[in-house]
Amino acid sequence: MLNCPGSSSLKQATPESIACPHCGTELEIWSDEVKTTCTGCKATVFKAQGQSCIDWCKFARQCVGDEVYERMKGSGSQP
Repeated sequence: MLNCPGSSSLKQATPESIACPHCGTELEIWSDEVKTTCTGCKATVFKAQGQSCIDWCKFARQCVGDEVYERMKGSGSQP
């Protein structure tokens, strides 16, 4: 199966910087993660994310693998 370009940031994760909305601490979160814990105030911080191939592609699990698929689709998403 050919891999779609949209899955590359999930399979080859890269670090991103986000600010904690509670205390402003700069945090590092990886492109294949949906949440992290703030090192300043210990709050759970969710990364703002739009729809990805995980949400609509019927081959997503095969393409990115079970572990990444479950992490992105499962309980890690913001309520």
